[in-house]
Amino acid sequence: MLDWAVAFAVGLLATSFVLVSSRELLATPVLARQNFRGAWLPTAGGVVVMLALLLVEAGRATIGALGVGRDPGLTIERSLVLFAVFAFGFLGFIDDVLASGEAKGFRGHLALAMHGRLSTGFVKLAGGGMVAIVLVATPGFADGRRLVLDAVLVALCANLANLFDRAPGRTIKVALVAYVPLAFALGSNFVGIAIAPVMGGALALAPFDLRERLMIGDTGANVFGAVLGLGVALGVDSTPARATVLGAVVLLNVVSELWSFSSVIDRVGVLRRLDRLGRN
Repeated sequence: MLDWAVAFAVGLLATSFVLVSSRELLATPVLARQNFRGAWLPTAGGVVVMLALLLVEAGRATIGALGVGRDPGLTIERSLVLFAVFAFGFLGFIDDVLASGEAKGFRGHLALAMHGRLSTGFVKLAGGGMVAIVLVATPGFADGRRLVLDAVLVALCANLANLFDRAPGRTIKVALVAYVPLAFALGSNFVGIAIAPVMGGALALAPFDLRERLMIGDTGANVFGAVLGLGVALGVDSTPARATVLGAVVLLNVVSELWSFSSVIDRVGVLRRLDRLGRN
C-alpha cells in the first residue's frame, strides 16, 4: 500500500508543479471559454495532468535505469495508462478547442454523422472506442469477448466522466469517490501504481476547478474516466465484478440521455450539498 500512496503523492506534486509552471500557457486566448456562470476561464485544464504524468513516467524510467526502486523497468501497465492519458486527453482537447456546439449528446452527434457531418463530439466518442480497443487488446490479455466488453467499459467510463462535467469540481469529485474502492481493490500491484499518479493529479486540480480558476474540460474528464475504466479492466480479475461495474456504467450513460444529472443532483439534498462543497 505504501507504493500506491507514494505514486499518488508524486502525481499530486508533479501536477501542482506543472500547473504553476504553465499559467501563461493556460492563459492563451485559444483556451478561453465561458463557464456555466458566463465567466471566461481557461479550459482543457486536463492537459496539465497529461504533462505531469509524462514527467512522472520519464522520471521513474530514468531512476529505474540507474537501478533505483523495486521495479526498474517501465511496466506494460504504466505504458498503457500513459497511452490512455494522451490518447483520450488528445480527443478531449479536440472537442474543447474545436467544438462548434451544434450537436449535444450521443444521439445528436450520431444524427450529424448519419448525415455525413462529423462533429468533434463524434470524433471524441468514436475515437475513444477505438483507443479503448487498442488498450485492452494487449498480447495475452484479452480474448474476443472480454476485449469487446472491456473496451466498452473504458470508452463509456470516459464518456460518463464528460457527462458529469457540468459544474465546477463535479467530475473530479465523482472520479475520486469512484477511485477509493478501486484503489483498495488494486492495492500496490502494477495497475494500482500505474493509475495512482493520474488520480493524484485529479486531486491537485480540484481546488482550481472548484474555485473556477480553470475548467478541466473534456480533456481532463476524458482522462479521469478512461483511466478509472482501464484500472477496472486491467486490474480486476473477477468477471462478475467487472460485469457489475460495466452494467452500472451503461445504465448511467443511458439515464443521461433521458434526464440531466444536474437536475437530479439539485433535487436530492445530500447530493446537492456534496456537489456544492468547496465551490465559490
